[in-house]
Amino acid sequence: MQTDKVNPGITLDGLQNELAYLEGSVNSDIGLFKVQSANQWIEAAKNRPIPKMLFSEFWFESELCILFADTNLGKSILAVQIGDSISRGVAIPGFKIATGAQKVLYFDFELSDKQFEVRYSNDYKEHYLFSADFRRAEISADAILPEQYSNAEDYLNDSFEQVIKETGAKILIIDNLTYLKNETEKAKDALPLMKHLKALKTKYGLSILALAHTPKRDLTKPITRNDLQGSKMLISFCDSAFAIGESTADGSIRYLKQVKQRNTEAIYDADNVCVCQISKPFNFLQFEFMDSGTEREHLKQPTDTDKQNRLAEVLELKKQGLPNTEIAKKYGVSESAVRKWLKNIKD
Repeated sequence: MQTDKVNPGITLDGLQNELAYLEGSVNSDIGLFKVQSANQWIEAAKNRPIPKMLFSEFWFESELCILFADTNLGKSILAVQIGDSISRGVAIPGFKIATGAQKVLYFDFELSDKQFEVRYSNDYKEHYLFSADFRRAEISADAILPEQYSNAEDYLNDSFEQVIKETGAKILIIDNLTYLKNETEKAKDALPLMKHLKALKTKYGLSILALAHTPKRDLTKPITRNDLQGSKMLISFCDSAFAIGESTADGSIRYLKQVKQRNTEAIYDADNVCVCQISKPFNFLQFEFMDSGTEREHLKQPTDTDKQNRLAEVLELKKQGLPNTEIAKKYGVSESAVRKWLKNIKD
């Protein structure tokens, strides 16, 4: 016998209270906070557009996303390729995009115009033609600090916001975070930076892709959020993050791995990384999708010496009082693996 489904989470009294709330009979602005019922927040959210994919499940609209990797692994190459894809509304082969063409603002703090030119030309000839909606910005060589600013950082932040307002771009790519703050690995510097980017995102309805470096990492270990420079603060404040890893089996191969996501489940985790190679078929330096695979295939196989060093590190962390779960996160393994290592040390 079929029965009607009943929502047990609300009573008649609760429904009446909710209706009163929706009619505005309750003041929801209390000091700094806007207080509403969960149902009201959902009603408001219904009127906002569903975030669409900008670069497969790695980056969605309205997200502050961080792309991180060691130096010389191709962060800028991939970032420009993503920006070009969004400005045209055309997906990169092997990846997805769910939006039409949009204006992209690329802040380039890495390359000179000549270095940028050679990447997108055939030996400085037969240049690649970008969309008019792909805008690149770099620091002016003639810029002078105005008297009203006490430091260059404040001037940079104000100029940053002014360019956003005047171009009307909703897609920002920042290459890279370390230019905006001197030491992103320190919490005191990382926190204001992330707050500033989040504030800009909310104020102007932006989608931001920010590039960041990793310190030198152990290539026998999987990439984790702990590999991001200033990881605790940067990862906490971003909406999503993904990384580029280098294959130790072939130095020309790269893989992309999700590290944090909010709008989707983990699609590109350690068991399903995107395997790519950097190529330049003619006049556009790019990541070329090859296949999917596991991260294990691209990690360095630990030697006996590596294993002994790892066990010594684990023992030292244990002596410092770190729980097995935290040690497991550091090495990208399960908690049971750490228990097994500790048992081996004991034996």
